[in-house]
Amino acid sequence: MLRGVFLSAFLAFSFCAAAQDAPLRIVLGYSAGASSDLLTRLVAEEMRKSLGRPIVVENKPGAAGMVGNETVKAAPKDGNTILLTPVATMAIFPHSYGASLRYDPFQDFAPVAHVASFQLGLGVGTEIPARNLAEYVALVKRDPKAGFYASAAAGSIPHFLGVMFARAAGIEMVHVPYKGTAPAMQALAAGEIAAASTVVADIGALVKAGKARLLATAGPRRMAEYPDVATFREQGYDIEGEGWYAFFAPAGTPPAAIERIGAAAIHAVRETGARQRIEAMGLEPTGLPAAELAAILKADYERWGPVIRASGFKPSQ
Repeated sequence: MLRGVFLSAFLAFSFCAAAQDAPLRIVLGYSAGASSDLLTRLVAEEMRKSLGRPIVVENKPGAAGMVGNETVKAAPKDGNTILLTPVATMAIFPHSYGASLRYDPFQDFAPVAHVASFQLGLGVGTEIPARNLAEYVALVKRDPKAGFYASAAAGSIPHFLGVMFARAAGIEMVHVPYKGTAPAMQALAAGEIAAASTVVADIGALVKAGKARLLATAGPRRMAEYPDVATFREQGYDIEGEGWYAFFAPAGTPPAAIERIGAAAIHAVRETGARQRIEAMGLEPTGLPAAELAAILKADYERWGPVIRASGFKPSQ
């Protein structure tokens, strides 16, 4: 029996040593330049220091982030590959894409660490004269073209935020999905589309450059970066929408590897200079362990299900 205990301990030590020597691959299902990419690289650099091993960030854009999830689902369960993904691919897409989704967020992945939260918002281009939701609603009623709004992907949280607002305001809004955040923001800045429902961190650069205007944010309180922008609730609409970024590993990854990587991620966002830089991006650093991430995922999955079903969304939209 003692021989078996020693053998198990030796194998566990050998695994940890091998994993520590190999590069850690962080897969992101989005292209370079978006807030998710900047966040991933910032946290990865701090994790590299504490883990003492090389880290490679691999962008796998496609299918609104689903390619990244599918890549990690199929990866070896050896502690050398993890996924950085937003709430949408794990809590939203199972409802919006249903049986066509080629992964199960609860069966195919193991939570590692909750990294950051973000707020959503509704913004318009500078050619749109509205400066708040009341003015925007009035404008859309006069000019339906003002109701065309962009998001980074069909079936995403920003998409459904627009759906919820249109219904609450009693106006017709037409969703125009783009192939990622960068194209959507470029279209907004160029005046190709009137509005955008998006992560506030992604529209922030345009707002600061005077190329877009935030009409409302969807958090429970105003953002420190935009103290003059009222929330949806402050402007009379019972709408709230926050999201998050988190690390996941392929299901079956050894718990010791998950714990070690998770601890490094939590340290990176809580106790290093990365925290201030994450805040400067318009994100809220969190650094929550795997058990809390699992509970948050379950709650969001259950919260968004009824909203998506009520929207009537079909994957072909």
